[in-house]
Order: sequence, then C-alpha cells, then structure tokens
Amino acid sequence: MGLREDILNEPVSDLGMRELLILKADDTVLDAVKLMRKKRLGCVLVVDGQGKPLGEFTEHTLLQLIGGGSQAMSKKLRDVASQEWISVLNTDPIAKVLDAMQDHGRRFVIVVDSQGKAIGLTGQRGMMEYIADHFPRQVKVHMIDDAKLYMDQREGA
Repeated sequence: MGLREDILNEPVSDLGMRELLILKADDTVLDAVKLMRKKRLGCVLVVDGQGKPLGEFTEHTLLQLIGGGSQAMSKKLRDVASQEWISVLNTDPIAKVLDAMQDHGRRFVIVVDSQGKAIGLTGQRGMMEYIADHFPRQVKVHMIDDAKLYMDQREGA
C-alpha cells in the first residue's frame, strides 16, 4: 500500500506518541512552564481531581499570557487553560489526526482510548516519524537530493 492508503486505513495507535503531560487545575502557569521545559513538549493537559480533562495549556497560551503582565506566571491553570482541546480515538484512522490538526490549526492532538481516557499525545512529530519509518527510501532519496543541491553550490568567497 502507499502512503495515502496507509493513512486512511491504519490506526492512530501506529503513530509515535509522546508522554501526556498532566497537571491539576490548581497548579500554576509556572508549574506548567517548568514541566513543559523539562519534558521538551509544548502542551499540558489540565485535569480535575478525578483526572477528567478540563482544558489544555500550550505554548501559544503562554505567549498570550506573557503580554498581560508579570503576574501571569502565578495564575491557576483552571483560569487560563483553553476549554477546547482536540482528541482522537487510538483506533481512528491516522487521517483523523491530520484532519484535526488542519481543521483546528493545532500541532498536538490528544489520543484517547475507548473509554475517553487520555493515553498519549501525537501530532506533527508523530506524523513525520510515521512517514520516515514506513517510507524510509522515499525520505532518504529526498534528503540526498536536497544535500546534493547544497553540495553543488559553492561556499565562501
């Protein structure tokens, strides 16, 4: 099968997933920033005491908050997290991830199981890794062509 058929037929669970970063609603923006920096990920899921999703805190949200003043870092996540987050079932076709990212302008998609429990995070990076893993020859040929283009150009004066 080709890339198109694979993306339409293979499940989201075949994509590379990142650890889902989870914080409580009473945690602060500073807590979220520290965790995202430590894990090198730009998204945190905010949950209530029972682990039910309440919202999403992203780098984009942080950038908006920073312009609002120095007290932004002490705000509670419940007050600043986006009430809208994008999720797909781990059994959905991979194409649903692409559709969700494109339709909502997001880099991250939360992956949930059949009970709606968040189990991971995927998105642009998961898609890139999937393509590189499943179609290494095409990726390698393209990389070689790009490298040759630069090698053919003269450096310096």
